[in-house]
Formats: sequence, C-alpha cells, structure tokens
Amino acid sequence: MLIATNSSKIDISLEVKTAELAKSFSKILKKGDIVFFHGEIGVGKTTFIRYLVNYLQTDNHLIQTEVTSPTFNLVNEYDVGVFTIQHYDLYRLTNSQETKNIGLFENQKEILTLIEWPEKIDNKIDNKIDLFFEYEENMNKKFLTIKGISNKILNEIS
Repeated sequence: MLIATNSSKIDISLEVKTAELAKSFSKILKKGDIVFFHGEIGVGKTTFIRYLVNYLQTDNHLIQTEVTSPTFNLVNEYDVGVFTIQHYDLYRLTNSQETKNIGLFENQKEILTLIEWPEKIDNKIDNKIDLFFEYEENMNKKFLTIKGISNKILNEIS
C-alpha cells in the first residue's frame, strides 16, 4: 500500500485536467487498493471515476464501458482486464449498519474498491487513499486534494 502524506490542492476546474489526473492516477492503482472519494454532489467524483475506469480498460485493450454513478443500485462492477473494480456509492444509505449488508470489503484483496460517500462507513480503514473534491468558495473552481500516497508518487501524477 502507499505511504500516507498530504498533498496540495490541484485545480480540476477544467474537465481535461480531471481526465489527465485520472489517467495518471490509474497507473499507480492495483488490486487490493481502496480509494475514498469525498465531496458534495456534482463536484466531479463520478467524472473522475469514469475517466479512471476507461483509462484502465483502454490500457488493457478492452472496450470502454459506460461508467455511471451507482447511486440507486449501490455498486457497479467493471472489468479492467488485470482486476475488477467495484464502484460503490453510499449516498442513499441511512446508517452504517447498511454498509455491512452490501458486502463492502468482502473480496478487498482481489479487487480495486472505489467508494463515494465513505463518511457512511463506521469501521476505520487504515490503508486507503483519500481523494477530497471541493468547490472554491464562489463555486467557480473545483479542486482535488489527494492523501494516502507518497509525495514522490503525488508529484508524478499531478
């Protein structure tokens, strides 16, 4: 797993920057990794995940699939060739007990786990990467802060 650190805010106001960052980020991920996506609705979490999944599929010579938010079905699964991605959206869950009923972290060593709205999870997860998406005060700009990777790797992807 990656070494925890803090990063500076990366401006992702332009979707092309989000795409570039997701492509770079896709190169450091492996099965067994857990990535938490924090941020309010509409700030770019699912857009980042869409680019991430599609870059991994392209890198492994697979056809890109449609990547949507799993808000209503809670989890979407994607084959990216070398492993499977499980993309969870916990927004609709009303309490932490519900996270135990959906199989979250069951096959964690065999898949890449991406979780939107991880605040709904009670149990502490030590080895994870946190992505914090946020708007600037006037909501004209969007920023991403990455925690849970070394400064060296962070410099390579940002």
